[in-house]
Amino acid sequence: MEQFVIKGGKPLNGAVEIGGAKNAALAIIAAAIMTDNDVKIENLPDVKDVNVMLDAIMDIGAKVERIDRHTVIINGSTIGGFSIDYDYIKKIRASYYLLGALLGKYKKAEVALPGGCAIGARPIDLHLKGFRALGATVDTKYGLVSADAEALIGSHIYMDKVSVGATINIMMTASLAEGKTIIENAAKEPHVVDVANFLNSMGANIRGAGTDVIRVVGVERLHGTEYSVIPDQIEAGTFMCAAAATHGDILIKNVIPKHLEATSAKLMDAGCKIFEYDDAIRVFATDIELQRTSVTTLPYPGFPTDMQPQMAAVLGLAKGTSTVTESIFENRFKYVNELTRMGAQIQVESNIAIITGVEKYAGARVAAPDLRAGAALVVAGLSAEDGVTVVDDIHYILRGYEDFDKKLQKLGADIELVDNERDIRKFILRVS
Repeated sequence: MEQFVIKGGKPLNGAVEIGGAKNAALAIIAAAIMTDNDVKIENLPDVKDVNVMLDAIMDIGAKVERIDRHTVIINGSTIGGFSIDYDYIKKIRASYYLLGALLGKYKKAEVALPGGCAIGARPIDLHLKGFRALGATVDTKYGLVSADAEALIGSHIYMDKVSVGATINIMMTASLAEGKTIIENAAKEPHVVDVANFLNSMGANIRGAGTDVIRVVGVERLHGTEYSVIPDQIEAGTFMCAAAATHGDILIKNVIPKHLEATSAKLMDAGCKIFEYDDAIRVFATDIELQRTSVTTLPYPGFPTDMQPQMAAVLGLAKGTSTVTESIFENRFKYVNELTRMGAQIQVESNIAIITGVEKYAGARVAAPDLRAGAALVVAGLSAEDGVTVVDDIHYILRGYEDFDKKLQKLGADIELVDNERDIRKFILRVS
């Protein structure tokens, strides 16, 4: 079982390069099979979720050619099956994108119910509502979702709740439906826009992505393209929080600063200095006393729920009492017990975490309960001035962060990826 072992207390300084957005990449891989032509995708992050998705489309017959670590060519002309009950696909939430892609192209699809991190109820009812509105018959049984249609017809779809996954899925299916589809109360996240841009580069006719009304005029077929995935705003935000928690100075390169505005604003509230450039952002927290602030997670352009645990780790070191309100997922505070083992003072009442700042964290043995919570525990471990932190269950973290330990090492962190107790002891001897 792999673990991160960390000796904290050192400010992180230097520059780090951000990879492609995992959440955009997963949907783009699914959409790539909607044409019979070659699709070249660049800036793919080399993380477990992305590799599982590539394996899944190969399992139904798609051709995947690895050009290099971050570039693939996908060809969906050889797909021979429309049922995906692949062992690993159940482990990632984004498996549902294959429903929208296959239904759009072949008018039939069957996909195992999605898995992923247990951060709360994430029903796919809005996805199914959208498919039905477009003319599909949808059924869920035996752990599978199946959908088929004689024909897909454009429709007016109102989303009862803002849903990134449902917005993307409906957008994909509607791209190959007859007529015009209007999606109201659509999600506005950057990766929704990225998927729309990708589909448009394949010949789709999508307008309004990034607003709450998306209009899709169906086309007869899609064609091949070359496309580069946008940078990962959550990976970037995690390094921003690492700079704040360790009182460091980090230049975060290959980012779109506008996508980071909510995170930047809260770190500035907490006392950090933020410098924006065309494709980089610098977080300066050297010799700065962190200050209390309040955070509420909201759909984009609000503060992202995927940054909530990392921000909480920062606020645990801030002077005064901060509050973090989680409005998206009900189980997003599972990291709190682990963080309190490191000395944090956090009390959770309903969907609000009340955080009383402490002077410093202490190293401890903790376990990552999910992807972003695991990253938050690493951030806390990097700032811990006493002892050594061991983070167990890092398979969650590896799902979404490429070379996390290596990137942190280049910033001066004492962190290693290990897989046995002997290596942990060797690390402790080396750093003590």
